[in-house]
Amino acid sequence: MKILIVDDEQVALTSVRRLLRRRNIRNVEICDNGKEAISKIKEQDFDIVILDLLMPEVDGFHVMEATKPFKHNNTEFIMLTAVEDVSTAVKAIRLGAYDYLVKPVDNERLLLSIERAYEHKGLLMGLAGTLSGSNKTDVPEPFADIITQCPRMKELLSYAHVMARGGNPFLITGESGTGKELMARGIHKAGPNPNGPFIPVNVSSIPETLFESQLFGHTKGAFTGADKDYKGYFEQADMGTLFLDEIGELPVNLQAKLLRVLEDKYVTRIGEIEPRHVEVRIISATNTDLRKACREGRFRLDLNYRLKSAHVHLPPLQERGGDIPLLASHFLKKACMRHKKDIQGLSPEALDMLMNKNYPGNIRELAQVVENGVLLAKSATILPQDLYDGHERPSIPTFARSLCSLKENYDTHLAYVLTHTKGDRKKASDILGVTVRQLQRKLAQMKDNPRRKSLINDL
Repeated sequence: MKILIVDDEQVALTSVRRLLRRRNIRNVEICDNGKEAISKIKEQDFDIVILDLLMPEVDGFHVMEATKPFKHNNTEFIMLTAVEDVSTAVKAIRLGAYDYLVKPVDNERLLLSIERAYEHKGLLMGLAGTLSGSNKTDVPEPFADIITQCPRMKELLSYAHVMARGGNPFLITGESGTGKELMARGIHKAGPNPNGPFIPVNVSSIPETLFESQLFGHTKGAFTGADKDYKGYFEQADMGTLFLDEIGELPVNLQAKLLRVLEDKYVTRIGEIEPRHVEVRIISATNTDLRKACREGRFRLDLNYRLKSAHVHLPPLQERGGDIPLLASHFLKKACMRHKKDIQGLSPEALDMLMNKNYPGNIRELAQVVENGVLLAKSATILPQDLYDGHERPSIPTFARSLCSLKENYDTHLAYVLTHTKGDRKKASDILGVTVRQLQRKLAQMKDNPRRKSLINDL
């Protein structure tokens, strides 16, 4: 995050810069007049400009108006003024200011405004990427391992790409199997220390009695079994990223200890007195509703705010339907290499079966289904029966193609359309170009035919 502070009072400049540095925002420039501010904004790419409104010669309004054509990448302005006036505030907002704060401003209020302005910038850039008609090649480079053509996912990736640069804590939510760790690795690569370590930790797997030892480390002889010095996860992730997966499962009595380290950036190994400074970017993930957990007292509200400086919610695979063929092809290649099998692809019926399957386990489940298909396949193409997972009945889809009469083909196509409309007679009749009554009559005829009845048993 790159910030410019503009104020004609030297005390204000230094105090705000000191506040930002305490919060690990170090890419900060200052200037004490509007004319110099205009030159800087024209020449450089600032994420946020904190701008004093009342300055001699060139005031804050003139700075905003003069730099509007030169703003890079949706630069956000936060206006500061000693005068609380509604008309002035309205004018600032109309000129494009993100926020309007009255001096003396509370430090936490200013920091919150900066975080929200930066988040707003990320959202605008993500939306711009979506509206530009982006395709697969538009996925930001740090997130290249995420396979998608879904506009919603691309918007999330653009937003994450912008927000990752700030180095602030990041929260990723979503159902199990939606790719939260892959997203975390992309955020790490897009962050300020991409070459630093990435340390993934499953919080729910750490026994409560070993929590401090595992995260903060211990010295030799600190307790029974401590036969050597141990660097905890925070030290291992120094100058890099610590990924705390399943953060919602962290016991309440341990949450305060984690919060203290996040705020102070110091850890103390068990058995030592002197704390050690760590510079760690925290990315956490959960499939738990943390807001509900906070209301129920299972999760600290202050810790939730601390972890959620930036937030993305990954959609379930069912809402990324267009990504299923891409992902299936990717998993097919990986499985063929792993098991040394030469399979060219999926049959149209098998792919259609995957497209219409429910995935409670999301991407992880799709990967397993495709791998099972590779193991079971007896030909160069995966067929529908190869995708049987032991729970669903192993049947050929009702719309499988075969040599048949035109009448049988009509029945099969009718069943295919009804399958894809989930039994909705009105939608099916519109697609088929017949009336609902004609459709019902045809279904009744098929039910009376033992050979065709199986096509519509479940519809």
